[in-house]
Amino acid sequence: MSSSSGNTALEMVSEEVRSFAESVQDADKVTVGIVTPLSVPGDPTAGTLTVRGALIGAEYVRDHGGIRGGQQFEFVVRDDQETVALDGGTMPRSAVGAMAKVAIVDRALAILGPWHLRYTEEVAELADRIGVPLFIENAHPAVTAKKHRVVFRTFTSMAERAPVLIRFAADQGFKRVGLIHANTVFGKIAAGLLKAEVEAAPESMELHSIEFDQESTHDLRSELRAIQQWKPDVVINVGVVRTNHLIVRQAAEVGLLPDVPMLAPFQWPLRAPDYWKALGEHGLHMVWPATQFSPSWSGLTSIGRWFVDRYRTVYGTMPPDTALNAFTDITIIAQALEKAERVGREELIDALENGTFDTWRGPVSFQRGETHWHHSPPPVVLQQYQEMDQDISTVPIVYPPDLRTAAYARPGNPS
Repeated sequence: MSSSSGNTALEMVSEEVRSFAESVQDADKVTVGIVTPLSVPGDPTAGTLTVRGALIGAEYVRDHGGIRGGQQFEFVVRDDQETVALDGGTMPRSAVGAMAKVAIVDRALAILGPWHLRYTEEVAELADRIGVPLFIENAHPAVTAKKHRVVFRTFTSMAERAPVLIRFAADQGFKRVGLIHANTVFGKIAAGLLKAEVEAAPESMELHSIEFDQESTHDLRSELRAIQQWKPDVVINVGVVRTNHLIVRQAAEVGLLPDVPMLAPFQWPLRAPDYWKALGEHGLHMVWPATQFSPSWSGLTSIGRWFVDRYRTVYGTMPPDTALNAFTDITIIAQALEKAERVGREELIDALENGTFDTWRGPVSFQRGETHWHHSPPPVVLQQYQEMDQDISTVPIVYPPDLRTAAYARPGNPS
């Protein structure tokens, strides 16, 4: 995602942050850090959407009277990829360094934005040591279960998604599951969870898995041909930024698509303008895990409706749920500060642990259970693009049966 003038993601969102700051320049401030990928090798689109969601959240707070009688948010934004090249190509060093600067030097009250699983455990451990509340925006299946007192999440994890994907495959009669995955932390975790679900399925299912190197791979046709020769009933695309699109394009080139259905383990197809521009008709019939969030969903609350309308007005597109997650986290922080004894990190943590908060899907609270420690995920559904140029406002839910809005359309047999 880039501006028409060619500005980088960091330059673009920094200008948007400055513009918001001007609108609240006379108010007392509450500083929140956003540490998120805004350059490669990370996913700058995810980072851009995270910053924009947080800004829309801050606008909501501003337009509804501020915090504790008029205080307003100010943001310190850092690219968590900023020193990857200096650090030998490793994301954890860069992300930890960026977060330490925001937490210690900028003294942010709270931080949000971690997107990549490659550094999630490290930034969570740092947040715990410093004592700064941290909202995770990604699908790491274990980070909240480690019971860090400062770590919170309102997003789904792979632990919730993998069972739904494999149950769906089984219900469709898919017995042979092809899996192609990057050797990133996300790729390996997703592949491991999906493999475990295949092995635990009541129905007899087989898995053929191929791993590739994320950074050096630019041609996956031989790997995709190997999967094709195995004759899968379905293929799961566990590519990440860049290689997810590459897998789709080259699967079509070798003839694996459109005959064999394809699933994805996270919601990257919801970045609809980029998705359709990159993939065109090859993007039809993809299935991925998401939430019920949609402008047309009957359960959307007033705060959710406000978010949709404002995001569409400001950015001219429907908001993907990456932006929604950041909006939700910022507005929860604001509500928690209203309940807190004072504006401080420890007081914010207490309020987050003990409060109930209004969100796009209704009340949310952070339980301290074995599975969902400080983690309040929405139900996982599966969506599918069935027509060209669909987006979050029109894409149907095809699974589970009790929540679906349309039947699953098999490639070559859309009815």
